[in-house]
Amino acid sequence: MIDLRSDTVTKPDEAMREAAHTADVGDDVYGEDPTVTELETRAAEAVGMEAALYVPSGTMGNQIAARVHTDRGQEVLADRKSHVVKYELGGFAQHADLQVRMLDADRGVPSPDQVAAGYVAEDLHRPGTGLLCLENTHNARGGLAIDPDAIAAAAEAAHDRDLPVHLDGARLFNAATALDVPATEITAPVDSVMFCLSKGLGAPIGSVLAGSSEFVERARRTRKLFGGGMRQAGIVAAPGLRALENVDDLAIDHENARRLAAGLADVPGVTVRDPETNIVLADVSESGLETETVVDRLRERDVLANPMGPSTIRFCTHRDLSREDVDRALERIEAAIV
Repeated sequence: MIDLRSDTVTKPDEAMREAAHTADVGDDVYGEDPTVTELETRAAEAVGMEAALYVPSGTMGNQIAARVHTDRGQEVLADRKSHVVKYELGGFAQHADLQVRMLDADRGVPSPDQVAAGYVAEDLHRPGTGLLCLENTHNARGGLAIDPDAIAAAAEAAHDRDLPVHLDGARLFNAATALDVPATEITAPVDSVMFCLSKGLGAPIGSVLAGSSEFVERARRTRKLFGGGMRQAGIVAAPGLRALENVDDLAIDHENARRLAAGLADVPGVTVRDPETNIVLADVSESGLETETVVDRLRERDVLANPMGPSTIRFCTHRDLSREDVDRALERIEAAIV
């Protein structure tokens, strides 16, 4: 089976399994797990923040950030196709009593003018805007690697209005790799950032939420409230430490994505744009087939992919896929469509 659904399907390698087996552990709720502490310290350094918090999932990290940054009833500014809007079960409303003001942003990043237009001042009748949430890479828009200047411009417009800025950086290091900049250049303008260890970096579980020491102290308490306090978590944090060493390998995933996109472009009835990272969006509308039909046919040929609406299929490359896997997948995709 060639699994192109997501980079979340990666299996921990032998080094990660060995790290889990030999991890030095303690009760992390008491702050006594040395492996978790090391992971949080190294992760904070990697994104240029004062402190970091290990969390079970990226969604939990985003939800904690929203809860910590805002007051109940406030509005959050976010792109209408952002992960926090589309794929987190309305968590901002459920966990923090927030409203979302959706913006249709170019490449998923609101311009300063959009931030200004979306901002609502608090008064007797309105709760006001409490947070700007950005995303990099932008998943639903095709794994776009957002330029640091665009992040900085949006963040500056928010800070001019005393709004904190959270970055959903689930695939932050994919963006940094694609743009050939350090991750810290992307995160420098924001107040908090979440990134996943369990996607392209290959860890079996876990994400990191980072920000100021004060923010992380409050986030730790909120993690407990959300049920995210873990005990001997070093067993899963140890593979996360190994995952931080895999950043350079992301370039291979991007190369495989470009190879996949080039091959898809040669399949009759398929339109594809050049990928910027490891996500490839293919439009199959000209084939006369519904995406569900194509996905079902692919599964019959031992290829897995994700439908994204009536005409688009998402393919995602990752560290468990080789160049040869991509070539085999292309043969089976063409057979499924033509």
